[in-house]
Amino acid sequence: MSENRKLAAILAADVVGYSRLAGADEDLTLARLRTLRSDLIDPTVAVHHGRVVKRTGDGALVEFRSVVDAVRCAIEVQNGMVERNQGVPQDRRIEFRIGIHLGDVVEESDGDLMGDGVNIASRLEGVAAAGAICLSEDAYRQVKARLDLSVNDLGSTQLKNIAEPIRVYSLQVGSAATKLAAASETATSQPATAAPPKLSIAVLPFANMSGDAEQDYFADGISEDIITALSKLSQLFVIARNSSFTFKGKNVHVQEVGTKLGVRHILEGSVRKSGNRVRITAQLIDATTGGHLWAERFDRDLTDIFAVQDDVTQQIVGALAVNLTEGDRQRLAPGQARHPEAYDCFLRGRELWHRLTRQTNSDARDLVQRAIELDPNFASAHAFLALTHGLDYLNRWSASPQRSLEQAEAAATLAVARDDSDPVAHWALGMVKLYSRQHDAAISEAERAIVLNPNFAEGQVSLGETLIYSGRPEEALAYFDRARVLNPYFPDIVLHFQALALFQLRRYEEAVELLLRRVSRNPVTDVSRALLAACYGHLGRFEEARATWQEVMRVNPDYSLEYRRKVLPFKNPADFELVVEGLRKAGVVQ
Repeated sequence: MSENRKLAAILAADVVGYSRLAGADEDLTLARLRTLRSDLIDPTVAVHHGRVVKRTGDGALVEFRSVVDAVRCAIEVQNGMVERNQGVPQDRRIEFRIGIHLGDVVEESDGDLMGDGVNIASRLEGVAAAGAICLSEDAYRQVKARLDLSVNDLGSTQLKNIAEPIRVYSLQVGSAATKLAAASETATSQPATAAPPKLSIAVLPFANMSGDAEQDYFADGISEDIITALSKLSQLFVIARNSSFTFKGKNVHVQEVGTKLGVRHILEGSVRKSGNRVRITAQLIDATTGGHLWAERFDRDLTDIFAVQDDVTQQIVGALAVNLTEGDRQRLAPGQARHPEAYDCFLRGRELWHRLTRQTNSDARDLVQRAIELDPNFASAHAFLALTHGLDYLNRWSASPQRSLEQAEAAATLAVARDDSDPVAHWALGMVKLYSRQHDAAISEAERAIVLNPNFAEGQVSLGETLIYSGRPEEALAYFDRARVLNPYFPDIVLHFQALALFQLRRYEEAVELLLRRVSRNPVTDVSRALLAACYGHLGRFEEARATWQEVMRVNPDYSLEYRRKVLPFKNPADFELVVEGLRKAGVVQ
């Protein structure tokens, strides 16, 4: 075959963790990839004058006429993936890594490309983090003065099977775009240029060094418990678990994380569990300079794990020179030692509960019940048992929803009785009181949870939700704003609650904007579509209301306004009837 040698901008991309995704559900993964190609990747490549040279199963090799076109295409694809991954559990997300190089290639008669230019682009893609774009120095030189880019210089890097080291530059554009979007959505978010608070920290998920992926839950649990302990300090701004854990498994730079989360300090570490022994390493880093403030390694028996967590927390407080109040000292006092097996069951159960599916909720309940059997005084285990029953009630996952609500209240009440200083226990009891229509008691419990943990983003959301159903939407909005500052990568349900508050205030246009964003992040939501249809009805946009209502019935043919009227705990029934009125105006219900 004849060949043609030329200089070209080459983009190589593939899916991070494709084998894991395909192993879990190959048909679904392939279907999602085909949709992404037709709806996002191929149109974006065409707009930027690219040519798909070949597809490699989960990836692609694309030629562009300029590096500027290649980088613009890559940025648009990564930003598009951020939108599509909102609300999707971390272990089910499709994320791309991309490498771009400007180099010499050989074009064969069939259009295929060969040579060092292709090889280097492919190796750059291999060192890119999920959601990132890695550029060779030759590629970066072409765009650094022409595009407004935030770049991390990774230095001279030895790429696999490439003879000479190559200087590599990384763009984490997808996550950055998410952060900017979150910041722009609320007036209370910090501007991108604002200096982070001096006493602010994010705890990244500790790396699992046990050599067994099944032990991820243990490393995640240690990280979450340290977050919880630090969050109890009134003077410290602590980023919520949901946002910190978006960086799990990613090759990130602390300065980048600090900028995205709006914090001054980063805690990172690792956990190695072997038999009855555990090794925990932790280091505290100044995210503005990259300098290390404190580092330590702990080799202990599993029975000492709680003492290690207390020690890590105390040493961080010392390194940050936090001036503790008496209340802070009480909140940081060492907690009751737990039964090691009970703690292990609790960590497994809590991790499963966070996935919010029917099966994982059931599995989580079995594990926390086992934890309670081993340690009847384990307040947090009682609290999460209540939360599993609460999910059954809200989602009709049990044969008797009312029985589930009663079980939730019994477990949450017991959690508070076991440890009145546990914010999660008060959070759980507050949610149960709300759905039992005990509004004043629900507000009291949510407020108590926030007093015990001033950085408790879920507590802020809970109080906001309770205020909505209590007929106080204006007050509720302030708590949602606070929750989004604490949790920049906030769960999409917050958008629904904010929209519901605006709906009650008759600010329908603003509610529509938030609901459309929520539907984009969570394509299977029925409740947000129903509220959106009601907004359209009140605005006189009847065709849009009817089309949206059809979507409600498509995603959930069993959707029932009567059941919603029964379970949604509006203190004033007229607040729910405002939704029904909007739907009646559009003619979608009688």
